[in-house]
Amino acid sequence: MNRRDILRRTAAAGLLATPAAGLLAGCATGGGGDDDKGETYKGTKSEQNPLGVKEDAPLEVVIFNGGFGEDYAKAHEAMYKEKYPKAEIKHSATQEINKTLQPRFVDGTPPDVVNNSGAGQIDFNGLVSQNAIADLRELLDAPSLDVPGKTVRDTLLPGAVEVGSYDGNFLVLNYTYTAYGIWHSTKLFGERGWQYAKTWDEHIALCKQIKAAGIAPWTYAGKHPRYMSWPLIATAIKFGGPSVATAIDNLEPNAWKSDAMKTAADAWYQIVKDKYILDGSPGLDHVQSQTAWCQGKAAFISCGSWLENEQKKVTPEGFNMTIQPTPSLGSGDKLPFEALRGTAGEPFMVPAKAKNLAGGLEYFRVMLSKKGAQDFTRKVSSLTVVAGSTEGVELPFGLDTVVKALDASGSNGFNWVYNNYYRKLERELVDAACGEFFSGRTSPADFLDQCQKGADSIAQDSSIKKYKRTA
Repeated sequence: MNRRDILRRTAAAGLLATPAAGLLAGCATGGGGDDDKGETYKGTKSEQNPLGVKEDAPLEVVIFNGGFGEDYAKAHEAMYKEKYPKAEIKHSATQEINKTLQPRFVDGTPPDVVNNSGAGQIDFNGLVSQNAIADLRELLDAPSLDVPGKTVRDTLLPGAVEVGSYDGNFLVLNYTYTAYGIWHSTKLFGERGWQYAKTWDEHIALCKQIKAAGIAPWTYAGKHPRYMSWPLIATAIKFGGPSVATAIDNLEPNAWKSDAMKTAADAWYQIVKDKYILDGSPGLDHVQSQTAWCQGKAAFISCGSWLENEQKKVTPEGFNMTIQPTPSLGSGDKLPFEALRGTAGEPFMVPAKAKNLAGGLEYFRVMLSKKGAQDFTRKVSSLTVVAGSTEGVELPFGLDTVVKALDASGSNGFNWVYNNYYRKLERELVDAACGEFFSGRTSPADFLDQCQKGADSIAQDSSIKKYKRTA
């Protein structure tokens, strides 16, 4: 499959709308800029060294240790060291990027490369507003490491630069391309003679059949219940059209109470009301719920395309996890059943005060090489934003279904970005509302009211910078 075509079509549909900063309180940093970068190591630029890397300069890389793990980064570091054997590389991985690195941004001693991801990421709002991130445009203009005659920019899929740009500056490298959907085991469904349902009524009928077989139809990450907001919002967007997402992203009054959102919330409440959720799910974290799903205790789970890699150690042989779009509510849906949510993500940055800033940019050049991208896909079962990087790569079963689902979705792909604009809204306010709703403690109307109040609190807070999404 030609992923360039997929991204071109989805970008045209507004799928790769440029995200902006999150909402958390701005972290105090030492600032940035050309005259105050703290850069220590500078080499001589040449045809072979276009970014001016000092060959013996140390490089420090900090990785978010989440669904992708850290082995892929160690492989990229090894590729870097092949070119610069005198360079000593310090590698570390953490799930608490903010707690670990914010003090270092404050005192002006950040690492050279940061994978600023996960629930504990540093707020991009503070980083961008205080000029704490280096501009990556020089990287874009550098020649590709292994695609002759092309710059790094030439090798990227459409939307990759825009999704990490702020006020015209390319600051964040979003390395992966992630699809979101509903997952099931092809093996389980084959053994039971079940077919994935394309309409909501058929889905409820299938849930009834699954429960009768002694298996819970659904489980979810009860400690991170926002995972269930993804299929609910997707259902609303497919029913009411992409304008549903635009209204939510732009904090429009009563956006969460639109007819489409009400219809979607009412539909998903049936899953709760009819007890189609695995007992104990509200107390599970993402790994525990995903493991219960892999063990066959539940048939469906909502997740992004990192799921296969995150669960590879506990996934039974032949499980064959498969991603599917949310079922259509009916013939009146504005988007077809095949429409799927997807976006570029997994943000990387080079701090403006990195001592080896050129080395950080060069590390990104390694990541964005065809070799680096193919190795990443092999190791973590995820697509990258590098064009053609799946060529010659034998994809695992789950990732192959992601590629096929994205191809089927085509120009009908969609996304929302309120979670990037206003991080607190999703991670705290909507998350809490989902926790109450999917555990059965609130009604659909209460759920939407709680989400809307959260959005209104953001809209009315003058200390929070607002963003406007036009498509």
